Amino acid sequence: MPEVIRIGPLELRFLRSMHETGGSLDIFEMTVPPEGQMPVAHYHRDWDETVYGLTGTVTFTVEDQVRVVGSGDVLFIPRGAVHGFDNRSGATATCLNVLTPGVLGPEYFRELADLVAAGPPEEAVVREIMLRHGLVPAAER
Repeated sequence: MPEVIRIGPLELRFLRSMHETGGSLDIFEMTVPPEGQMPVAHYHRDWDETVYGLTGTVTFTVEDQVRVVGSGDVLFIPRGAVHGFDNRSGATATCLNVLTPGVLGPEYFRELADLVAAGPPEEAVVREIMLRHGLVPAAER
C-alpha cells in the first residue's frame, strides 16, 4: 500500500522505495497545490530524477532554465543540477517522480514533514537534514 507523506501543502504518495526495489529506484506521485513550491532549491549528489506530468502544470527551474511540465511532459534532472519548482498555474498539479538509483527512500520526506508540522523550521536544521540525505542546498554550490 502506498505511503502518503505531507510536507506542508505538498503531498507525496510513495509507490515504491529503495527498500522494495533493492536500490534500483524510488518512485512517488507528488501533488502540488496552487502556489505550492519546493522550499529550498538544491541538487542531488547521488541520483538522477525524472519527472512525468500527470495533471495540471508545475514550473521547474533547472540550472536557471525554466521548464513547464504539464500532462504527458517529461523532465530529466541529472544529479548535480540545481533545481526547484513551483505551481504558478492556479490549479492543483500532480507529477510522477522517479529517482535512480533508489538511494533516498521516504525517510528524508518523513523527517522533513515532521519538522514542518512542528512549526516554521529553522534554516540550519533543514540544511542539516538535507545534507544528511544527499540533497545539497543551491547556496552551497
